[in-house]
Amino acid sequence: MAYLGRGLDKISNIEVLDNITFDGSSSYSITKGSVAFTPNSAQSCLISIDGVVQATNFSVNSSTIDFGVAIPSTSVCNFFLHYGTGVMTVPSDGSVTTAKLGDGAVTSAKLDSGVLPTNTPSFFAYRSGSVQNFSQNTATKLQFNTELYDTDNCYDNSTNYRFTPTTAGKYYISAGAYIDGTSTASPTGLKLYKNGSFYHSAFIYSGGLAGGHHIHNIVDFNGSSDYAEIFVESGNSSPFINYQPGSALSTFFCAYKIIGA
Repeated sequence: MAYLGRGLDKISNIEVLDNITFDGSSSYSITKGSVAFTPNSAQSCLISIDGVVQATNFSVNSSTIDFGVAIPSTSVCNFFLHYGTGVMTVPSDGSVTTAKLGDGAVTSAKLDSGVLPTNTPSFFAYRSGSVQNFSQNTATKLQFNTELYDTDNCYDNSTNYRFTPTTAGKYYISAGAYIDGTSTASPTGLKLYKNGSFYHSAFIYSGGLAGGHHIHNIVDFNGSSDYAEIFVESGNSSPFINYQPGSALSTFFCAYKIIGA
């Protein structure tokens, strides 16, 4: 077993071990800095009890020293030395510091599954079942009514159609919609709202032909009350959102937390 913090070739030839506190027993634990220490043999140990140096009149088994007789609790250990190479085994709780860990020594394989950051909360929702009509030149909230997934149940797909992440941080937001209507040349596009207020928009000047529109942004959320919604607006006559049934998923709303942000 390796010596904690240093290679075995770096251990000094003389180790000052912890003084033993006697309690009337014959055997005691051997430690250094409160960490279990295993001498290479009993002959390598030198201990002073009540001012009398003891050598070879005791046995050592792993990190335990046995004097063969009870040592009175009134006796005092003056010093405890070890000559040669010994091994520290189990560190005491809280004794391993950052300085004792090498750069890159802790890998992701050694971390518990809950330690590494993740891209959650995240979700993906889309429009299904029917088209959504909306009024000309009026910002209307898009109703993405079907979830493909929702890791933390942060998206409401039945009432408010909004994303309210429960973890603070920066989130990548993306949405798309297949917008159709009569051929009236006008600006058409999507709007991102945060907490009920306009945040960002992506518009193009459309000639009224059906087409896909997309919006993307990075938004800060406080992890409690902040939320995001997607609105649509078009100057076309009788505009509507086509849900594009099947695998196209052309009208969608999704988001995920950015790691480290």
